Parts: sequence; C-alpha cells; structure tokens
Amino acid sequence: MLIRNKKASDCSESQITDESVYLNRRQFMKVTGGVVLGVGNIGHVAAALQEGNPLSPSPSLKSSFQNIVETAYGRSEKVSPYDVATSYNNFYEFGYGKSDPKEKSSQLQTRPWTITVEGEAGKTGVFDLDDIIKESLLEERIYRLRCVEAWSLVIPWVGVSLATVLKRFDPTSKAKYVYFETLYDPKQMPGQRGNGLDWPYREGLRIDEAMNPLAMLAVGMYGSILPNQNGAPVRLVLPWKYGFKSIKSIVKIRLLRLCLKQRGAYCPQ
Repeated sequence: MLIRNKKASDCSESQITDESVYLNRRQFMKVTGGVVLGVGNIGHVAAALQEGNPLSPSPSLKSSFQNIVETAYGRSEKVSPYDVATSYNNFYEFGYGKSDPKEKSSQLQTRPWTITVEGEAGKTGVFDLDDIIKESLLEERIYRLRCVEAWSLVIPWVGVSLATVLKRFDPTSKAKYVYFETLYDPKQMPGQRGNGLDWPYREGLRIDEAMNPLAMLAVGMYGSILPNQNGAPVRLVLPWKYGFKSIKSIVKIRLLRLCLKQRGAYCPQ
C-alpha cells in the first residue's frame, strides 16, 4: 500500500496563484515569495487531440495518443494549468530565462527523431522514436516535477515505463549504469552557442534507478505530444528526483559497466 505523506512543498487550494499574476514573473515572485506554483483542475488525456490543435500528434501516432491508458499515479493531485507548464521552464539549450524555451524553441525539428543505443546491451543501433512509441501502450501518469529552485509543477505526462523500453534492448548483466545525452545542435538550440557550459547535456542513472517502475520515458503531456520547450520529442521523468535529472530531447542511451565521469556527466552513487 502506498502511503503519501504531505510535504511542506505541497500547496493547498487557497495557495493557487491566478494565471495572470503568474505570467507576470516579477509580480509572481512578489506575491508568492517562492511558494510552489499554483495548480488547477483541467481536462487531460484527450484534451489536446481536438481538431486544429497545433500539438496534435502526426497521423501515424494519432492512434497511440487516442488510446492512452489512465493510471492511478497522481490522481489525488491538482494538475497545473497547461499555459503555466509550457511557459515557465528550465531548458538551458534555449537560454537561462524561464520564458526562453517557449520563445526560442519553435524552430526545433522533432520529426524524424532517432535514439542511438550503445554499450552493454544485446540490441544496439539507431532506433526511430515513432517505432518505439507505436510498439508501446502509452500511459498517463500525473507526477510533480520539482525544481531545486523551490518551485514545482504537477503535470499529466504521457509515455512509457523506462524499464519497459530498456528491456527491449536486452541489457546484459554487466550493465550497471545508464547514460543519457541531449541533442547537440547550436543551429536549432541557441543556448548551445557558447555561454560557458559543456554541451551536450548528459545525465546518468544506476541501472536499478532506471528500472524503477516510477521512472518514465515521456513523449507527451496533457494528452498530446510534448511541446518543444518541455523537452520534445522525448525526455525522462523521474518523480523522486529534482527536475535537472529529467533530461530532455534525448538522442543517445548508453548502458555502461562503469560510471562515466567525463565532461560533466553526473555519476550516480
């Protein structure tokens, strides 16, 4: 039985911030003083599949997104407004400002998209993301994304258990860590043009963390595909870790015997 203890970061309904206040960042910080971001009731699962929605999946994926399985994850949570979840983001590949990802990511091309799988696995190579999606039964899981900056958002993610995807590649018994890498393309990601960071972004998990049933490979949110600013077309979602671990726009997965301690890749203990 799952027992959920109320945390200090959980907000009550009386703490919900009006969207107009939220979108004015200075006023938002003045009013909230760093309180968890406001949330509200919305429709989800098929909410973004309406005709003409700019985030509708491609025709080849429409069936997958029309048959999303609702799960029990996060059903007691109040979901954050879509406009908030897609306009207040950390995605340094597009800049340091919270609005930069939304304002500067529109040119990111997310189809076609492939993921390279390397290392200690029986099946390695380059795999088309759409094939991975179509081979999977998509789930909706409502998880709270927590940032080290003391804010959080409750988002209905759409995707597949990370363990389910990794098992398709037949990890060997020698695989102790899983390494992930974000797309490196300064032409599409202006934040990668200098600014002192060592690109591309990398993250890592122990194999037991990657196989944790809570770990999710997300390909959508709010019933449809991921917006570019939220890590399109595929990202990790790890609800028990801070948001920086949920690496975005993944192009490489490598299963390793030893922890990779090079060029800033985080080495989990």
